[in-house]
Amino acid sequence: MDIPPQVGKRALVTGATGGIGFETAVALAGAGAEVVVAGRAKTKVDHAVAAVREAVGTAKVAGLVLDLASLASIESAAADLLAAGRPLDLLVNNAGVMAVPERRETADGFELTFGTNHLGHFALTGRLLPALLAAPAARVVTVSAKVARNKGATLEDPLSSVSYDSGMVAYTKSKLANVVFTLELARRASGTGITAVAVHPGTSATGLQQHLPKYLRVLVSALLDRFVGQSPADAARPSLYAATNPAVKPGDFVVPDGRGELRGAPHVAELPAAATDPVAGRRLWELSEELTHVTYSFQ
Repeated sequence: MDIPPQVGKRALVTGATGGIGFETAVALAGAGAEVVVAGRAKTKVDHAVAAVREAVGTAKVAGLVLDLASLASIESAAADLLAAGRPLDLLVNNAGVMAVPERRETADGFELTFGTNHLGHFALTGRLLPALLAAPAARVVTVSAKVARNKGATLEDPLSSVSYDSGMVAYTKSKLANVVFTLELARRASGTGITAVAVHPGTSATGLQQHLPKYLRVLVSALLDRFVGQSPADAARPSLYAATNPAVKPGDFVVPDGRGELRGAPHVAELPAAATDPVAGRRLWELSEELTHVTYSFQ
Protein backbone atom coordinates (compact mmCIF):
# COMPACT_ATOMS: atom_id res chain seq x y z
CA MET A 1 0.00 0.00 0.00
CA ASP A 2 0.98 3.57 -0.59
CA ILE A 3 0.33 5.14 2.81
CA PRO A 4 1.20 8.84 2.94
CA PRO A 5 3.87 9.62 5.54
CA GLN A 6 2.37 9.82 9.01
CA VAL A 7 5.40 11.30 10.77
CA GLY A 8 4.31 13.66 13.54
CA LYS A 9 0.85 12.13 13.83
CA ARG A 10 -0.51 10.32 16.88
CA ALA A 11 -2.90 7.40 16.42
CA LEU A 12 -4.98 5.23 18.74
CA VAL A 13 -6.20 1.84 17.53
CA THR A 14 -8.69 -0.12 19.64
CA GLY A 15 -8.63 -3.90 19.59
CA ALA A 16 -5.02 -3.72 18.43
CA THR A 17 -3.64 -6.75 20.29
CA GLY A 18 -4.38 -9.03 17.34
CA GLY A 19 -5.99 -9.44 13.95
CA ILE A 20 -6.93 -6.44 11.85
CA GLY A 21 -6.29 -3.94 14.64
CA PHE A 22 -2.74 -5.17 15.13
CA GLU A 23 -2.01 -4.99 11.41
CA THR A 24 -3.45 -1.47 11.31
CA ALA A 25 -1.14 -0.45 14.14
CA VAL A 26 1.91 -1.99 12.44
CA ALA A 27 1.19 -0.22 9.14
CA LEU A 28 0.65 3.16 10.80
CA ALA A 29 3.85 2.75 12.81
CA GLY A 30 5.67 1.80 9.64
CA ALA A 31 4.46 5.04 8.03
CA GLY A 32 5.95 7.01 10.92
CA ALA A 33 2.96 7.61 13.18
CA GLU A 34 3.20 7.37 16.94
CA VAL A 35 0.75 4.57 17.71
CA VAL A 36 -1.13 3.76 20.90
CA VAL A 37 -2.15 0.09 21.00
CA ALA A 38 -5.33 -0.38 23.03
CA GLY A 39 -6.72 -3.64 24.39
CA ARG A 40 -8.49 -5.14 27.40
CA ALA A 41 -5.70 -7.22 28.93
CA LYS A 42 -2.39 -5.67 29.97
CA THR A 43 -0.42 -8.81 29.13
CA LYS A 44 -1.79 -8.82 25.58
CA VAL A 45 -1.24 -5.08 25.22
CA ASP A 46 2.38 -5.43 26.33
CA HIS A 47 2.89 -8.33 23.92
CA ALA A 48 1.38 -6.35 21.04
CA VAL A 49 3.58 -3.33 21.78
CA ALA A 50 6.65 -5.58 21.66
CA ALA A 51 5.43 -7.19 18.43
CA VAL A 52 4.92 -3.82 16.75
CA ARG A 53 8.46 -2.84 17.73
CA GLU A 54 9.75 -6.12 16.35
CA ALA A 55 7.91 -5.58 13.06
CA VAL A 56 8.93 -1.92 12.76
CA GLY A 57 12.35 -1.24 14.22
CA THR A 58 11.78 2.51 14.32
CA ALA A 59 8.27 2.27 15.79
CA LYS A 60 7.06 4.81 18.30
CA VAL A 61 4.45 2.76 20.12
CA ALA A 62 2.79 2.70 23.53
CA GLY A 63 0.12 0.57 25.16
CA LEU A 64 -3.22 1.50 26.72
CA VAL A 65 -5.43 -0.82 28.76
CA LEU A 66 -8.99 -0.19 27.60
CA ASP A 67 -12.14 -2.28 28.09
CA LEU A 68 -14.88 -0.99 25.82
CA ALA A 69 -17.42 -2.98 27.82
CA SER A 70 -16.84 -0.70 30.83
CA LEU A 71 -17.64 3.02 30.88
CA ALA A 72 -15.32 3.42 33.88
CA SER A 73 -12.43 1.86 31.95
CA ILE A 74 -13.16 4.10 28.96
CA GLU A 75 -13.18 7.22 31.13
CA SER A 76 -9.93 6.20 32.85
CA ALA A 77 -8.14 5.31 29.62
CA ALA A 78 -9.26 8.53 27.92
CA ALA A 79 -8.10 10.56 30.93
CA ASP A 80 -4.66 8.93 30.71
CA LEU A 81 -4.41 9.80 27.04
CA LEU A 82 -5.64 13.37 27.52
CA ALA A 83 -3.24 13.95 30.42
CA ALA A 84 -0.37 14.22 27.95
CA GLY A 85 -2.02 17.36 26.57
CA ARG A 86 -1.29 16.36 22.97
CA PRO A 87 -3.54 16.22 19.90
CA LEU A 88 -4.88 12.91 18.60
CA ASP A 89 -4.74 12.80 14.82
CA LEU A 90 -6.17 9.32 14.18
CA LEU A 91 -8.71 7.30 16.15
CA VAL A 92 -9.43 3.86 14.70
CA ASN A 93 -12.46 2.35 16.43
CA ASN A 94 -11.64 -1.23 15.47
CA ALA A 95 -12.41 -3.49 18.46
CA GLY A 96 -15.51 -5.65 18.49
CA VAL A 97 -17.26 -8.84 19.54
CA MET A 98 -19.39 -11.09 17.33
CA ALA A 99 -21.84 -13.98 17.61
CA VAL A 100 -21.99 -14.12 21.42
CA PRO A 101 -24.12 -17.26 21.90
CA GLU A 102 -26.30 -15.96 24.72
CA ARG A 103 -27.26 -12.57 26.06
CA ARG A 104 -24.44 -11.14 28.12
CA GLU A 105 -24.04 -7.71 29.61
CA THR A 106 -21.33 -5.10 29.89
CA ALA A 107 -20.17 -3.82 33.27
CA ASP A 108 -22.89 -1.17 32.99
CA GLY A 109 -25.72 -3.58 32.15
CA PHE A 110 -25.90 -3.07 28.38
CA GLU A 111 -26.26 -5.98 25.96
CA LEU A 112 -22.62 -6.93 25.35
CA THR A 113 -22.38 -6.75 21.55
CA PHE A 114 -24.11 -3.40 21.10
CA GLY A 115 -22.57 -2.09 24.31
CA THR A 116 -19.04 -2.89 23.15
CA ASN A 117 -19.19 -2.34 19.41
CA HIS A 118 -21.21 0.88 19.43
CA LEU A 119 -21.71 2.38 22.88
CA GLY A 120 -18.11 1.77 23.94
CA HIS A 121 -16.74 3.49 20.86
CA PHE A 122 -19.30 6.30 21.12
CA ALA A 123 -18.18 6.98 24.69
CA LEU A 124 -14.48 6.70 23.82
CA THR A 125 -14.74 9.08 20.86
CA GLY A 126 -16.63 11.58 22.99
CA ARG A 127 -14.12 11.37 25.83
CA LEU A 128 -11.25 11.92 23.38
CA LEU A 129 -12.97 14.76 21.52
CA PRO A 130 -10.77 17.52 23.02
CA ALA A 131 -7.63 15.81 21.68
CA LEU A 132 -9.26 15.20 18.28
CA LEU A 133 -10.34 18.85 18.02
CA ALA A 134 -6.81 19.92 18.92
CA ALA A 135 -5.41 18.14 15.85
CA PRO A 136 -5.29 20.12 12.60
CA ALA A 137 -7.12 17.43 10.62
CA ALA A 138 -8.22 14.49 12.76
CA ARG A 139 -9.77 11.31 11.40
CA VAL A 140 -12.20 9.04 13.25
CA VAL A 141 -12.39 5.67 11.49
CA THR A 142 -15.05 3.28 12.76
CA VAL A 143 -14.94 -0.33 11.60
CA SER A 144 -18.32 -1.74 10.65
CA ALA A 145 -18.96 -4.99 8.77
CA LYS A 146 -20.61 -6.24 5.60
CA VAL A 147 -23.66 -7.28 7.64
CA ALA A 148 -24.57 -3.58 7.92
CA ARG A 149 -25.90 -4.06 4.36
CA ASN A 150 -28.16 -6.96 5.35
CA LYS A 151 -31.72 -6.66 4.12
CA GLY A 152 -33.94 -5.89 7.08
CA ALA A 153 -31.09 -4.56 9.23
CA THR A 154 -32.60 -2.24 11.81
CA LEU A 155 -31.79 -0.44 15.03
CA GLU A 156 -35.11 -1.23 16.65
CA ASP A 157 -34.53 -2.46 20.21
CA PRO A 158 -30.76 -2.09 19.80
CA LEU A 159 -30.01 -3.33 23.30
CA SER A 160 -32.22 -6.43 22.90
CA SER A 161 -33.80 -5.48 26.21
CA VAL A 162 -36.83 -7.75 25.78
CA SER A 163 -35.29 -10.70 24.00
CA TYR A 164 -31.96 -11.84 22.60
CA ASP A 165 -32.71 -13.15 19.13
CA SER A 166 -29.23 -14.39 18.27
CA GLY A 167 -25.63 -13.38 18.39
CA MET A 168 -25.61 -12.42 14.72
CA VAL A 169 -28.77 -10.30 15.00
CA ALA A 170 -27.12 -8.33 17.81
CA TYR A 171 -23.92 -8.07 15.79
CA THR A 172 -25.79 -6.78 12.74
CA LYS A 173 -27.47 -4.07 14.82
CA SER A 174 -24.16 -2.99 16.28
CA LYS A 175 -22.44 -2.83 12.89
CA LEU A 176 -25.29 -0.81 11.38
CA ALA A 177 -25.01 1.49 14.40
CA ASN A 178 -21.30 1.99 13.60
CA VAL A 179 -22.22 3.48 10.21
CA VAL A 180 -25.14 5.52 11.57
CA PHE A 181 -22.85 6.91 14.28
CA THR A 182 -20.22 7.84 11.69
CA LEU A 183 -22.70 9.74 9.54
CA GLU A 184 -24.16 11.60 12.51
CA LEU A 185 -20.66 12.44 13.76
CA ALA A 186 -19.83 13.77 10.30
CA ARG A 187 -22.92 16.00 10.41
CA ARG A 188 -22.23 17.31 13.90
CA ALA A 189 -18.49 17.80 13.33
CA SER A 190 -19.03 19.78 10.12
CA GLY A 191 -16.91 22.89 10.23
CA THR A 192 -14.31 21.34 12.52
CA GLY A 193 -11.14 19.56 11.44
CA ILE A 194 -12.62 16.11 12.15
CA THR A 195 -13.33 13.70 9.30
CA ALA A 196 -15.50 10.73 10.32
CA VAL A 197 -15.31 7.67 8.06
CA ALA A 198 -16.82 4.19 8.27
CA VAL A 199 -15.25 1.07 6.80
CA HIS A 200 -15.86 -2.61 6.50
CA PRO A 201 -12.84 -4.84 6.06
CA GLY A 202 -14.34 -7.70 4.07
CA THR A 203 -13.67 -11.16 5.47
CA SER A 204 -10.70 -12.53 7.36
CA ALA A 205 -10.09 -15.23 9.94
CA THR A 206 -9.37 -13.36 13.18
CA GLY A 207 -10.20 -13.60 16.86
CA LEU A 208 -13.61 -12.10 16.06
CA GLN A 209 -14.89 -15.63 15.37
CA GLN A 210 -14.02 -16.87 18.88
CA HIS A 211 -17.65 -17.14 20.02
CA LEU A 212 -18.70 -19.44 17.18
CA PRO A 213 -19.07 -23.16 18.01
CA LYS A 214 -15.73 -24.93 17.56
CA TYR A 215 -16.79 -26.98 14.52
CA LEU A 216 -18.16 -23.86 12.82
CA ARG A 217 -15.11 -21.82 13.76
CA VAL A 218 -12.83 -24.38 12.11
CA LEU A 219 -15.04 -24.51 9.00
CA VAL A 220 -15.27 -20.73 8.69
CA SER A 221 -11.53 -20.34 9.17
CA ALA A 222 -10.81 -22.90 6.45
CA LEU A 223 -13.25 -21.26 4.01
CA LEU A 224 -11.86 -17.80 4.65
CA ASP A 225 -8.24 -18.89 4.40
CA ARG A 226 -8.61 -20.93 1.23
CA PHE A 227 -11.45 -19.49 -0.84
CA VAL A 228 -13.15 -16.19 -0.06
CA GLY A 229 -11.18 -14.44 2.65
CA GLN A 230 -7.96 -12.54 3.01
CA SER A 231 -5.20 -12.09 5.52
CA PRO A 232 -5.67 -9.71 8.47
CA ALA A 233 -3.04 -7.45 6.88
CA ASP A 234 -5.11 -7.20 3.70
CA ALA A 235 -8.29 -6.76 5.73
CA ALA A 236 -6.68 -3.75 7.42
CA ARG A 237 -6.40 -1.93 4.10
CA PRO A 238 -9.84 -0.23 4.21
CA SER A 239 -9.07 1.15 7.69
CA LEU A 240 -5.67 2.41 6.54
CA TYR A 241 -7.14 3.96 3.40
CA ALA A 242 -9.81 5.71 5.47
CA ALA A 243 -7.25 6.92 8.00
CA THR A 244 -4.63 8.24 5.59
CA ASN A 245 -5.92 8.82 2.05
CA PRO A 246 -6.20 12.57 1.39
CA ALA A 247 -9.21 12.12 -0.91
CA VAL A 248 -11.45 10.63 1.80
CA LYS A 249 -14.43 12.81 2.76
CA PRO A 250 -16.61 12.94 5.90
CA GLY A 251 -19.27 10.23 5.83
CA ASP A 252 -17.49 8.03 3.28
CA PHE A 253 -17.81 4.24 3.50
CA VAL A 254 -14.63 2.41 2.50
CA VAL A 255 -14.87 -1.28 1.57
CA PRO A 256 -12.98 -3.88 -0.51
CA ASP A 257 -13.68 -3.66 -4.24
CA GLY A 258 -13.73 -7.42 -4.92
CA ARG A 259 -16.74 -9.62 -5.59
CA GLY A 260 -19.28 -9.36 -2.80
CA GLU A 261 -16.98 -6.89 -1.01
CA LEU A 262 -15.27 -9.91 0.56
CA ARG A 263 -11.74 -8.85 -0.32
CA GLY A 264 -9.85 -6.57 -2.66
CA ALA A 265 -8.42 -3.08 -2.84
CA PRO A 266 -10.12 -0.41 -0.71
CA HIS A 267 -12.44 2.08 -2.36
CA VAL A 268 -15.32 4.37 -1.39
CA ALA A 269 -18.67 2.62 -1.89
CA GLU A 270 -22.37 3.31 -1.51
CA LEU A 271 -23.59 3.53 2.07
CA PRO A 272 -25.96 0.93 3.53
CA ALA A 273 -29.43 2.28 2.79
CA ALA A 274 -30.60 1.75 6.37
CA ALA A 275 -27.86 4.03 7.69
CA THR A 276 -28.60 7.22 5.80
CA ASP A 277 -31.72 8.53 7.58
CA PRO A 278 -30.69 11.61 9.61
CA VAL A 279 -33.65 11.09 11.95
CA ALA A 280 -32.31 7.64 12.84
CA GLY A 281 -28.88 9.19 13.34
CA ARG A 282 -30.23 11.76 15.77
CA ARG A 283 -32.19 9.15 17.70
CA LEU A 284 -29.18 6.85 18.03
CA TRP A 285 -27.01 9.78 19.12
CA GLU A 286 -29.46 10.91 21.79
CA LEU A 287 -29.91 7.35 23.07
CA SER A 288 -26.14 6.89 23.20
CA GLU A 289 -25.66 10.11 25.17
CA GLU A 290 -28.40 9.09 27.60
CA LEU A 291 -26.93 5.63 28.19
CA THR A 292 -23.25 6.54 28.38
CA HIS A 293 -23.61 9.97 30.03
CA VAL A 294 -21.08 11.24 27.48
CA THR A 295 -21.96 14.43 25.58
CA TYR A 296 -20.02 15.95 22.73
CA SER A 297 -19.04 19.61 22.58
CA PHE A 298 -17.55 20.79 19.29
CA GLN A 299 -16.72 24.29 20.56
